[in-house]
Amino acid sequence: MASMMGVWAFCQSILHIVFPPDFRFAFLKFLHRLFHWFSAYCYYDITEIDGVNTNELYNAVQLYLSASASISGTRLSLTRGLNSSSITFGLSNNDRLVDSYKGAAVEWEHIVTQRQSQSFSWRPLPEERRGFTLRVKKKDKQVILDSYLDFVMEKANEIRRKNQDRLLYTNSRGGSLDSRGHPWESVPFKHPSTFETLAIDPVKKAEIMADLVDFANGESFYGRTGRAWKRGYLLFGPPGTGKSSMIAAMANFLGYDIYDLELTEVNTNSELRKLLMKTSSKSIIVIEDIDCSINLANRNTTGGGAKSGCQRNNYDAASNGIEDDGNSITLSGLLNFTDGLWSCCGSEKIFLFTTNHIEKLDPALLRSGRMDMHIHMSYCSFPALKILLKNYLGFQEDELQKDLLVELEGVIDEAEMTPADISEVLIKKRRDKNNAVRELLVELKNRVRRKRGKSRERNGDVIEDEEQEKRALDSPKDGCDQLQETCNKKNEGGNGCDDDDNDDKYD
Repeated sequence: MASMMGVWAFCQSILHIVFPPDFRFAFLKFLHRLFHWFSAYCYYDITEIDGVNTNELYNAVQLYLSASASISGTRLSLTRGLNSSSITFGLSNNDRLVDSYKGAAVEWEHIVTQRQSQSFSWRPLPEERRGFTLRVKKKDKQVILDSYLDFVMEKANEIRRKNQDRLLYTNSRGGSLDSRGHPWESVPFKHPSTFETLAIDPVKKAEIMADLVDFANGESFYGRTGRAWKRGYLLFGPPGTGKSSMIAAMANFLGYDIYDLELTEVNTNSELRKLLMKTSSKSIIVIEDIDCSINLANRNTTGGGAKSGCQRNNYDAASNGIEDDGNSITLSGLLNFTDGLWSCCGSEKIFLFTTNHIEKLDPALLRSGRMDMHIHMSYCSFPALKILLKNYLGFQEDELQKDLLVELEGVIDEAEMTPADISEVLIKKRRDKNNAVRELLVELKNRVRRKRGKSRERNGDVIEDEEQEKRALDSPKDGCDQLQETCNKKNEGGNGCDDDDNDDKYD
């Protein structure tokens, strides 16, 4: 190869001396074609600037090559991009890298030359001309052009997303736009929660992680089955059981951004659709406390239901064409948001809902396709407790006394303490690890004792009430007085008797 290049340079110098410029140009063109005709390789140039626009393929190649471990040479360029959490390396000037794809060998060369002085331009160009030259064998040309460059672009996007800080978005108040014309406002997402530190049952944790991996790698599956590339999760359970930490762990595990959707700030179904259209792919769209953000309670139930402690239901009002407090989001609009035509805007999206009261949600929200996986975030179990002891106190399982572990295991389930409550005990006493475990055991036993006491008290009241009612029925003359005494007792507890019922009983 070097000898051929030397012959080529010698021919060029002779042509410059002997032949006129026109003939020289034609002859050089002929030699160039002849050289490439007998060459076994094809060459493709990828410049940094295409005309006046930045070439996205150049940036993608630069990122892709930075992740390769087969870089040869001793000089590398180090870069750290905006909003990037890591340093990447790449090819220095005129350095080369050999890569392989589906059995085909390719060679990348980074070419940097000085740009000639330019005339006046509205957009001054860099002083250096940068680009990559891709060399492939002619027999591998079709494979490289058909799929290799797409593969490079895809890998570059993955590297870019991994290196950049994740963002947490929230919708602007009343659907207003920010300075860039976007309805979402963002801040860097720095939550440290991971599946390793998440205090839930390890079996359940492994199941969730496997489901997330299947989803992230399921592009071909979803395309083949004709389904939108999305998935819905429902996190339900008492407050303090780690629902928010689970969301953060999912985002950190997949490398997705989070869109925290506040439904009370959305006025109409059309505004909800516009928000969805402005979300990016590879993201988690979160609606927390869905039973309280707007009232989407179970339509099959009557009475107060989810209305207590939450905002009033706008579903019936909106379905009748009546706006309630300026908010006309309907259950139908929310369902279209998660499972209708508009849910296909973008790809690789996760819809995640949380609630403390799953029984208050309408069954239409709970079916597969909207909430595909229901995850019960329960009180702290013994396996989850061992994770908390490791996270907060640095205890490994074999470092704790066996009798202490047996005592903890015996009371943890009955105590029904949330991971948040247990974490608070451990944080307060973390300066003395052994004392912290003992204090936790005392707190768990106190919880069990209080629960048992309340249970006995409730059972005693029920038995006493039943005995008094029985005596009243057996002795009608004195029964009215005894039953009235029972009613008075219940009235003090907020559960009085109906006088009409008394009259009917002794009619």
